[in-house]
Amino acid sequence: MRDTSDTTPAGTHAGSRLSRLSIVLALTASALLSVAGPAHAAPAKDPLPADIPDYQAALDAVKSTAVRDAVCRFLSTPVPAGAAGSVQTLPDTSEPCQGLPVFTIKDPVALNEITPGFVAGTVPPLPTEAVKLVYLVSSLNATVNGRNATVMLSPTQGGGWHLAAVRDGDGDAAYAGKATAGTLVFTEPQIRGWYQLKLTTVEPLNDQARAGLGGQASVSLGDYQKLVKARYADKLLGSEYDTKGYSSGYGPRQKADEASSSAPLLAGSGAALALAGGALALHRRRRSNTA
Repeated sequence: MRDTSDTTPAGTHAGSRLSRLSIVLALTASALLSVAGPAHAAPAKDPLPADIPDYQAALDAVKSTAVRDAVCRFLSTPVPAGAAGSVQTLPDTSEPCQGLPVFTIKDPVALNEITPGFVAGTVPPLPTEAVKLVYLVSSLNATVNGRNATVMLSPTQGGGWHLAAVRDGDGDAAYAGKATAGTLVFTEPQIRGWYQLKLTTVEPLNDQARAGLGGQASVSLGDYQKLVKARYADKLLGSEYDTKGYSSGYGPRQKADEASSSAPLLAGSGAALALAGGALALHRRRRSNTA
């Protein structure tokens, strides 16, 4: 698994809470394990996952020709290794997948993030308040010319899903797919930390998350809230730290800057092919400082 991406794609975020989060609150651990389905996509012969709204629309999107062509164009263009400002135009060909090895795009899984209210400490440390579905992510079934990619879908206003970005690497989808029956996986995007939530116990899944928990094997959701509040509460969107330009503020991944050109561009090293202003463009992630 590799994830060279260092970018935040465009897209708006779903306002609805995951249904499984409500189940976490309403049921005991044993009942939860018997009734809650996994967060990853089920095979076509199985029922569609209830915790992801309009999941059939998401399946249709990742299997569409338009999304496949976007992935092919991304994979056909080397990411520039220069400074953040370096860009190059993506090829505009009628057959973008021609000459590439055959690949398929896997069924999408939920990408969850901690919420601004949880970070600010204005909501209680409950699963329904702490974690929110922000994207669906799908990786490829195989590497293509030594690269993998992740398709990111954003919810469409009024229902359904649309392509938000194609990112280099498969890390997001690999971690998101670790959710099991009775658990949730979520990310703390500021440090690229990935965690698993078992009822109200938070466990790290990668080195960044372990560092985020101070080396502890697990903490309660309440203690985790104290940690992220200490890290980010004074850096939320709209804070002085944010408004003075020290960072992009903390919140769910924000809408990318509008594309400055209608031509598809590839920007910097570790980039994401994002839909912005109706054009395909690549934007580097704006990282918020955590110090």
